[in-house]
Amino acid sequence: MKASETHIIPDYGNIPGAESWSKNLKHEYRQCLDEGLDVEPLENLFSAISALPASSEKEKMCDALFSMLEKLPQREGYPYCEPNDISEIQKLRRAYPLDFKIRDIRDSMLGGWYGRICGCLLGKPVEWINSKELKTVCQMTGNYPLSRYIDKEELTEEIQNAVKFRLNKFVPSDCGYMPADDDTNYMLIALFVLKHYGRDFKSAFVAQTWLDTQPKSAYWTAERAAYRNFLNGYLPPDSASYKNPFREWIGAQIRGDVFGYVNPAKPEEAAAMAWTDARISHAKNGIYGEMWVAAMLAAAYGTENIPYIIKAGLAEIPATCRLYEAIEKICNEYSSGRSEEDTFKDIAARWNETDPFDWCHTISNAEIVAASLLYGNGDYGKSICMAVSQGFDTDCNGATVGSVLGVILGYSRLPSVWTDRIHGTLKSQLVGQSRVSVDECAEACLKYI
Repeated sequence: MKASETHIIPDYGNIPGAESWSKNLKHEYRQCLDEGLDVEPLENLFSAISALPASSEKEKMCDALFSMLEKLPQREGYPYCEPNDISEIQKLRRAYPLDFKIRDIRDSMLGGWYGRICGCLLGKPVEWINSKELKTVCQMTGNYPLSRYIDKEELTEEIQNAVKFRLNKFVPSDCGYMPADDDTNYMLIALFVLKHYGRDFKSAFVAQTWLDTQPKSAYWTAERAAYRNFLNGYLPPDSASYKNPFREWIGAQIRGDVFGYVNPAKPEEAAAMAWTDARISHAKNGIYGEMWVAAMLAAAYGTENIPYIIKAGLAEIPATCRLYEAIEKICNEYSSGRSEEDTFKDIAARWNETDPFDWCHTISNAEIVAASLLYGNGDYGKSICMAVSQGFDTDCNGATVGSVLGVILGYSRLPSVWTDRIHGTLKSQLVGQSRVSVDECAEACLKYI
């Protein structure tokens, strides 16, 4: 073959799933439906292209399909208005009266860091397990209902044989640190951004920080798609929307905590920082999830009233979005006396934990977070165990619930049975930060208030 006739193409089948739009057309179709795009006439086309073997021809068809999606109108009668622009988001907020009395900021800051890390540690070993198998593991370790960490020493061969989930992420009781996890990596990334770019950081600075501080293997779903886009020259916010079927998944909701920590009793400022971060990889409710969490954490410095904190967080996102509707429903049903059991049964009935889209979506997991905060009634251990017990994204939900309770209670009121386990040490995947002091990270955050 002459050199001029050679045509080099990649092995499309070998491209990692999160980096390949063509491998995720099922998720893209569901995402378009949820966003209200008039995509149903293209359902057969989605199915036909998805069924094709990996090839350059399939990629060309996917490019054409993506171009069609960019031009799709919203279907008639869609009831939500969900902008990505911060000014448009703020226009659609529903006012909520704020009345804060700030407590000990240093204690709350340290409580937030420890509360989040320990909640994450509880859920990390069982991430991706389904709730039925988690119940089996808890029962067989004498820990049902879940009320403490499950340790590696407890996992007998009998337990392993009783479930399909591979119990290989558990750590010994004397591990002595919090293992590296994407949820906690993002805390360090946010602190890095504040240190190098200040409170007025731009979205592009966050994107560059991702490239500079972690390998792509540290990122998942929407973040991995965005990382791919950064490398190919797509800047925020295009990096969030170009061939990213995960744009409303939970990845941004787990990144906003530090922005809440550095804005005591200032939920609007916390939400604005979270928006700047979220828009590099997420859209619509994916963005709102991070804004909601950051605003809740800011509010948690000034009150211990959990329903108030949740609603103060909602006040920073559009009252016209699906996330607002979902969390408001949880709050209203709690106020009307609906039981904890019925609430979680309802969540499980509406969201399928065996479907990756539902399992990892912002809204499904936000509902679990809100319900766990409400029914946990200010009890740290009860609340994080409740969040993890539901299955879905266990480490993310344990971390977020733990973060909010940590700020409310402060480090001084967090039970040592949870905090002592990590010995004040956090491991990470960030370049040059393989092991850091939790206390020093919390202290560093105080500089940016």
